[in-house]
Amino acid sequence: MGVCTFVRVKPTADFAQDMIKFGPDNKSIDIYIKKDAKKGVVNNRQTAWSFRLDGVLHNTSQELAYETVAEKLVSEALIGYNGTIMCYGQTGAGKTYTMMGATADYKHRGIIPRAIQQVFRASAHSVRVRISYLEIYNETLLDLLSPTMSSRNCDVPMAVVDCPQGVYVKGLSIHSVSHEEDALNLFFEGETNRAIAEHTLNKNSSRSHCIFTIYIEVRSRFRVFSDVKCVNSKINLIDLAGSERLSKTRSEGQVLKEAMYINKSLSFLEQLIIALADPKRDHMPFRQSKLTHVLKDSLGGNCNTVLVANICGEAAHVEETLSSLRFATRIKWITTEPVINETYDQEVWREWEWKMVNRSLVTYDPLTDIQKAEIKSQVHNYLKGDIDEIDIVNVRQVQEVFKQFKLTLSQQEHKVEARLRSKYTLIDKNDFAAVAAIQKVMPGIWTSPSGRDLGGVLPSKSQVINFTKDLDVKEEARNPDTANIDTELSKPAPMEDSQRPSSPPSKPVAFKQFKEECGSEISRIFKENKSILLARKKRSNTVAQRINFIKREMEGIQEALEAQKWERCQQGEYVDEKGQIIIDEKEFSLIMKLKDLKEEYRSGYAELQDLKAEIQYCQHLVNRCRNRLISEFEIWYNESFLIPEDVREALKPGGNIRPGMIPMNRVMCLEEDEQDRFERMQETTLPACPASVSFYRAKMKMDQKHMYTRTMSALEKIHKKPGLITAGGKNKPLSFLHVT
Repeated sequence: MGVCTFVRVKPTADFAQDMIKFGPDNKSIDIYIKKDAKKGVVNNRQTAWSFRLDGVLHNTSQELAYETVAEKLVSEALIGYNGTIMCYGQTGAGKTYTMMGATADYKHRGIIPRAIQQVFRASAHSVRVRISYLEIYNETLLDLLSPTMSSRNCDVPMAVVDCPQGVYVKGLSIHSVSHEEDALNLFFEGETNRAIAEHTLNKNSSRSHCIFTIYIEVRSRFRVFSDVKCVNSKINLIDLAGSERLSKTRSEGQVLKEAMYINKSLSFLEQLIIALADPKRDHMPFRQSKLTHVLKDSLGGNCNTVLVANICGEAAHVEETLSSLRFATRIKWITTEPVINETYDQEVWREWEWKMVNRSLVTYDPLTDIQKAEIKSQVHNYLKGDIDEIDIVNVRQVQEVFKQFKLTLSQQEHKVEARLRSKYTLIDKNDFAAVAAIQKVMPGIWTSPSGRDLGGVLPSKSQVINFTKDLDVKEEARNPDTANIDTELSKPAPMEDSQRPSSPPSKPVAFKQFKEECGSEISRIFKENKSILLARKKRSNTVAQRINFIKREMEGIQEALEAQKWERCQQGEYVDEKGQIIIDEKEFSLIMKLKDLKEEYRSGYAELQDLKAEIQYCQHLVNRCRNRLISEFEIWYNESFLIPEDVREALKPGGNIRPGMIPMNRVMCLEEDEQDRFERMQETTLPACPASVSFYRAKMKMDQKHMYTRTMSALEKIHKKPGLITAGGKNKPLSFLHVT
């Protein structure tokens, strides 16, 4: 197959409509130039060109451009095909915008962020993703993800190396990522390290070629092949530096030197394209430059390759446009042979084959008593720690192992219960009246001297105790019977500071008090939302039953109509003057009834869909109210019963609180800070939430990192200066206020 080529036209208000024409199929582009009258009547210079490509992107969004150019290539990379996307064109034509996009706006992100998102959306747990970012600046290889890249100094020399698997860059760091946000962090970090400069045609001109590579490793989804078969692929996303005409850019100094290196490497790239397109050529000049050597696999080997030729639609740049279109046409002549890159672990494969060959020796007959006793012995030894593995051959043995585990657990539970019943009397801790009565009679037995809850264990059987785990507040909040339990308990009086108990009450009692005092409003909202949710679910069940009943009735009518039709065919059909079949009144009534039932079925189905959406929203509200109720109770409980008296007084408004006085347990119970609240609000109000969360988080982290780096570098410069630091207002003559 050949290289796919697309042309993307940079939007402009001065588009040369009389010089640039697009074909009706949007796959061809024609260029027309008027003859120069100054060169005389005899002028054989060509004035018209026609180029046939795979697509023309004119006034297209970033999303449509990605779907047209890259979506299929990335999908095929996930199944093992290598892929390469290159952006080529003159400086200022929109190559970096197409490949990188606007890093500040999620909607205008380019091919690289969208490819990262597609890879992580389509990948499963068996997929391993790695990232590298290479820059070729003035024929020097640089790692944009290196820690020393901020100073643009590379400690490790880098070189392009050929190997049987292809070419790779020695010394280039490759970073493993497990989430989309991690990959975007690396992408943004590399973007900030790129070399850019300003000239006449572009304020932010890329001064180097950049290659962002996504390495994908996919293990087989089948368990027996998970350690045997492995599919490896990589996606090279290349942003080439733009070709420059020095007469237009007017570059000088370092920018001029960079332009010379850029034009030279692009010339070598075009020579390589011409050589690859010529079937008679034996030698391919891959080693002419660093760029052509790195692209050896992408242009001449096993790879799906796509080229995006970025052009300007203005008449002043028609010569550069023709040059870019010629390059796109030449690269279409190159043929590639992409194949799936599969590898196998030979040792594991041979071991698996041996197991499959000896599978015939496995028996699936019921286990004998001797075999069951052997499995029981192995399970006991495994639980004691004498052995690390249990020998398993077939499924029946697996079932017996689980049976023995279940039997052992049941025996242990009975032993513990019998031992406790011999020493204690057990009551149900959900019986709050009994718990409260016991607390009044024996308040000291529920807590240890350190104030820690002992779970209601009494030292003797003569005292009534409560032996169950402490009721967790989260479980109580999830219990649908909480509202009924609340009505059974009386409202306790508010506790004054002077009457504060020496030991905190149990959380169930405190939770009841909290819901009737500080948390009354959120508790009321929680109950109302829950009642609405239950009503919607009840209505949804009723509508679903009605729909099922209508469906069964429709099926019965259809069967009756089929029977009527069969009977009419047997007796002979009657037609009127217009040739229409005459049916009897019974069949007509069945047809009308079926029509009414279909209408009722549609309306019921629409109502059911609306109810499902309402139920999902109500469930979300109920979960939020439950979590809010629990979190606020935890804060209230800690502040009311666990903080010392002096600290509580200091925490009150107007108290003498000072830094360091708040204990750690108080700090851990505080609500989210302003930064967390802002991040949560940002997530809920993002323009493309929730898909854009990873993009904006990575951007925010990178901005924070840059701010920290700039601050630290400024501090280092200050510390290097000897003597007294002069600040605003210092070293000035003293001034006094004159009292009149």
